[in-house]
This record gives sequence, structure tokens and C-alpha cells, in this order.
Amino acid sequence: MIKRFILILFLLLFGIHSSAFAGEIRFVQVTDSHFSVNSDYSKRVLQSAVEDINSLSNISFVAFTGDNIDSSRPENLDEFMKIINKLDVPYYLVFGNHDVFKSNGLSKKRYIEIIRAHNWFYRPSKPNYVFKKGEFVFIVLDGAKETIPGTGGYYKQATLEWLDKQLTKYEERPVIILQHFPIIPPKPDKSHMVYKPEDYFAVLEKHDNVIAIVSGHYHMNKEKMHNGIYHINSPSLVGAANPYKIIDIVTTKGFSPMIYTQLREVNVVVDD
Repeated sequence: MIKRFILILFLLLFGIHSSAFAGEIRFVQVTDSHFSVNSDYSKRVLQSAVEDINSLSNISFVAFTGDNIDSSRPENLDEFMKIINKLDVPYYLVFGNHDVFKSNGLSKKRYIEIIRAHNWFYRPSKPNYVFKKGEFVFIVLDGAKETIPGTGGYYKQATLEWLDKQLTKYEERPVIILQHFPIIPPKPDKSHMVYKPEDYFAVLEKHDNVIAIVSGHYHMNKEKMHNGIYHINSPSLVGAANPYKIIDIVTTKGFSPMIYTQLREVNVVVDD
């Protein structure tokens, strides 16, 4: 099995906001798996990814950052859940533009109902939610549209107001935001951009505890520092080399956070 590892070490600039934080965590991001019951390949890829993740050590959780299924049909989500339930660690899900569509019978409410039916221990009951791991706070932010889905992200005003409240509530702790649609696109593409990203940036500017934003959507590996926040964008699991990303974050009191990312390729066995 041939694997290629990409290690990116990014040291954030010194700042007041980092001096109070201390802790470390390792988690996995899987994005844009585009699972479909009609695609044996997508099934093999997802199964192989789950097996590979289970072979790793010290993983706190797995974040599936949207476009988990290829089309918003309940049968796709049912089968997707059966596979990821074999993970040895907890997992959290974000909605992407392929995941939900009311007219197909898969609203956001129904999506969550199916998740919880497959996993009674899955606690989130809304698209936007918070979970905590040690000293770290993770905020899942929903930018998907369920009535008229499209490739552009839309973080509603109510969502941004909720984000503002959470960042205030956890102002003394390091925060990582998990979402599907990046607010700093990895390439120019008007059709995939977030609607009015300046509203989102306005919320971030009010706070200094967000250290990273993790997203997918563009099927690209791109990472960039912007105004003290590390923006991590990752490629599709069903894309070339079938990658997922391992993310390590280390915070030390008096020093700036360190974020290490490793793009790991999945060895997918193809039947003869």
C-alpha cells in the first residue's frame, strides 16, 4: 500500500488571544465523500476510510464536513450511516449543498432524525451546534439551503447571531469552527462563494478566540492564515488519491497555537 503524507506546520502569530489557552487535540476531517447507494466505488472508498481511521491512534473524533452523500435521498443517508457507525471514535456531521433538499424528502430536520435513529448517542439535534473536547470548543456552522439548494453557501443572519453568542459564551477557550462552505475560497469561483461573507467576517472581528475554520466544498487542499485565524480547506474523499485530513492542534499558555495538518491517502481495494 502506497501512502503519501503531506505535513503542514503552521505557527500562528503571537497575540493576546492565544496566551490563555492550553491543550492539545487530534481529530480527523473527512469531507465531500459524496456517498451514493448507486456507486459501489463511493461505498468502497468510505468503508476503506473508516477502516484506515480506525487504525490510527489518539484520534478524538471525526468531522464529516458536508456533501456526505451525493444526492439528498434518505436511502443514501441510511447506508452512509451504517458504514460510519463502524468508526471507533465519535463523529459529527455538517450539512453540505448535496445533503439536504426538502422536495426529495430530506429536510435538515429529517436528516438529523435519520442520524439519531442510527446512533442513539449522537447528541446534536439542530444543524448549528457546539461540542467540547478538553479545553477546545468546536462550533458546527450550517450554511446549506434546503428549500432551493445551490452551490453557494448562505450563513443566515440568525446563524451568525447565534455564532456571535457562542463566541462570547466561550471567550476564554480556543474555538475551532467546522463548516462546509469556506469564507475564504481556495480559488475564484463565483458560483461556489458564500453570500455576503463580510457579515461573517464582521462577527469574527468582534472576537479573538477563533483559531481555525475547517471546511470543504471546493474539493481542494488549501490552507491560509487570515487575521489570526487559520482557514483549512480540504479535498474530496472520492477525489484523486482518496484523501482525508488529520489535524493536530497544540496550544500552550504564553505561546501562539500550533496547527499541524496531514493529508492521508486511503488505499481503496478494487474488486477484480
